[in-house]
Amino acid sequence: MDDLLELLRAGLPAEALITDPDVTASYAHDMASFCDAGTPAVVALPRTVEQVQHVMRTATALRVPVVPQGARTGLSGAANATDGCIVLSLVKMDRILEISPVDRIAVVEPGVVNAVLSRAVDEHGLYYPPDPSSWEMCTIGGNIGTASGGLCCVKYGVTAEYVLGLDVVLADGRLLTTGRRTAKGVAGYDLTRLFVGSEGSLGIVVKAVLALKPRPPRQLVLAAEFADAAGACDAVCRIMESGHTPSLLELMDRTTVQAVNRMANMGLPETTEALLLAAFDTPDPAADLAAVGALCTAAGATAVVPAEDAAESEMLLQARRMSLTALETVKPATMIDDVCVPRSRLGAMLEGTAEIAGKYGLTIGVCAHAGDGNTHPVVCFDPADADESRRARESFDEIMALGLALGGTITGEHGVGVLKKEWLARELGEVSVELHRGIKQAFDPLGLLNPGKVF
Repeated sequence: MDDLLELLRAGLPAEALITDPDVTASYAHDMASFCDAGTPAVVALPRTVEQVQHVMRTATALRVPVVPQGARTGLSGAANATDGCIVLSLVKMDRILEISPVDRIAVVEPGVVNAVLSRAVDEHGLYYPPDPSSWEMCTIGGNIGTASGGLCCVKYGVTAEYVLGLDVVLADGRLLTTGRRTAKGVAGYDLTRLFVGSEGSLGIVVKAVLALKPRPPRQLVLAAEFADAAGACDAVCRIMESGHTPSLLELMDRTTVQAVNRMANMGLPETTEALLLAAFDTPDPAADLAAVGALCTAAGATAVVPAEDAAESEMLLQARRMSLTALETVKPATMIDDVCVPRSRLGAMLEGTAEIAGKYGLTIGVCAHAGDGNTHPVVCFDPADADESRRARESFDEIMALGLALGGTITGEHGVGVLKKEWLARELGEVSVELHRGIKQAFDPLGLLNPGKVF
């Protein structure tokens, strides 16, 4: 420990190192349940690339594991500390280095908060689409590490589609530059995409070149009520099959709607079994909403209510963004699943989840990026109740198994981390796992970067 601190202090200012155990404990884990976390030896908060390189060179020299972190809003345990590790927090590297309206790019450090970037590019008439529900807190580096999604993915895609290039500090302290800042580029293997979603297991992102889009018109939102989830899922299929491209297509089940109302007095319709939100940011969103409203009615919607203006639309979006937080008030703890299935199997996914909830006698609320088939079943439980905790974990696993059986994936946007590590091999298969481990070995031969995560 003394050697580690002495070497770190040789290249970092005193304020960049935290050793007080009461403080370092607050950096030990992200927001995932059922994920073990160790005790870090030290927390490093570098402000420069050179300081990150110094941390990694020190870690390599002393063979000390390093756990990279952003804002710790993740839901898979990917940012959890291991015993004796260096927690490398990138939150102090929070500068927007460049915004180019001509090239339609932003160059940022990893600690930039998603919402801060979104507002900054908006001033230039530009738009950074990836918007996780935690966008007011989560960082771009964390978004890249977990390949985050958000509410707008149905039209605009996920984080991976906006990362053009990266500067990455490797395990031995070398600086790697990947990708480009041009609109096109196919030179060499796509190492940039390899780092996106790698959860800090291959290198430390210290700079990112991000693609931007022209700012779209303000979107209008429609809310459609359904007597059952099957009808709402049928409406999703009809909307997508008809060729519509909504900027948002989200679903909240009755449990979720009631939780949001209890927490924020939103006035959402509590009698509905499923609430579908559709939005358009087209030049004539009212016409698009009318067409989608007709499809919802044909699918059995009991009420279809288009928002009258941008303010009402924003209220509905805030209700959706609150879903996970509101469900946390149902019981003392939650496990948030992240299973994505083909859109055509969305109804079967929700029906199966309801059956699992009944089987285990648990409250499981579901909110979903329905346009992507990405569901977030939230298992609510009391961790002080050993039997309920056991049932919660077993139901969580059954939901993942259901997703795989329906042709889906165990994680659409939250990552693997610790929480889903055991399930990764089941989805990938033996040959793929072998290749993944070979890639990890090539980038991190000593196994120092985020050990125990992903693989």
